[in-house]
Amino acid sequence: MSAPRSPQSPASERARLAPFQAVNTGRPRDQQDLMERPFFSLSKSRRVAPILYKASDVEVQVLGVPEHGLATIWDADVLIWAASQIVEAEDHGLATSRFFRFTPYGLLRAIGRATGATEYRLLKRALMRLQSTVVATTIRHGAHWRRQQFSWINEWEEMTARSGRIEGMEFVLPDWFYRGVVDRSLVLTIDPAYFRLTGGVERWLYRLVRKHAGRQRAGWSFEIAHLHAKSGSLARPSDFALDLRRIVARQPLPGYRLRLDRRGAREILHFVSAEVSTGPVNKSVNQFVRSGAPGLVTSGADLSGYRTHDRQLTLWADEEIDAPNLESNTESNLVVEDPPLKVAAPQSSLRPSATRRRAP
Repeated sequence: MSAPRSPQSPASERARLAPFQAVNTGRPRDQQDLMERPFFSLSKSRRVAPILYKASDVEVQVLGVPEHGLATIWDADVLIWAASQIVEAEDHGLATSRFFRFTPYGLLRAIGRATGATEYRLLKRALMRLQSTVVATTIRHGAHWRRQQFSWINEWEEMTARSGRIEGMEFVLPDWFYRGVVDRSLVLTIDPAYFRLTGGVERWLYRLVRKHAGRQRAGWSFEIAHLHAKSGSLARPSDFALDLRRIVARQPLPGYRLRLDRRGAREILHFVSAEVSTGPVNKSVNQFVRSGAPGLVTSGADLSGYRTHDRQLTLWADEEIDAPNLESNTESNLVVEDPPLKVAAPQSSLRPSATRRRAP
């Protein structure tokens, strides 16, 4: 028997939204704007430094509170699950809503997590960070320039029995995110193996690769310096580059092969689909062997660089990364047909970017 629930405030969106009861889903879906721009912390250490990103007419600002820190890329699994629920329901002709009702067990199972007491506690912390993180962006502002501000979750509630057992949860999604999922042109299917990626950088990189390379035979390329800017990472550029070299050596991204090339002082990451197709990703794919990547070097990073990478795999480290974040970044995405790669020179963030081909 559930404990009595307090009357809802007139200001609560749940009082005027029809509830959407979550059901089991098939393939996970991701929202493309979240895959392409730096909306989340890539570290499990609490981050309070804001993310400030600007490229052409696109701005992203992400702010957190010291108590909880910014929402992390692991917290974003909740949003991937929500997007998957909405798309699956609409595929079956069911009405959807920003007001979700669900069981924590179902959500955790869908995103590949265990269902013990620790995972339930971590889920509640994730919801706290998603609600307390404030996002301001000009993405999808239409014909007139405007900035929208929201939190990833407007409000949430936990329903428990008198014994303390959690019987259900509710949350309300922001309108900006909901509209970006209902518009099917802004949603991509992702490989379920994504949820097994353990590093924050490799999780971020998979989403970027899936967004830009898609299933194109030619793949896509980015300069490492531009990837650093697009990630919003607090790591030093040399440490970030070292992390990418390690990822290329391991080839952990499901469905994609990675290759690093050097053109003078520029280091370029090229990625291509391992299973060229125009269809969605329906299943996990086999891991791949190294694709001829050169041996790893430290690129001059000192010991603190290694500590930065080790901290990516911890849950809540005591220290925070204090390095300043970039306040104005450039953006570049390049389609490469055949080697050798031709890479455009970086553009100033104060000038409009050149016309680019987009991945399907």
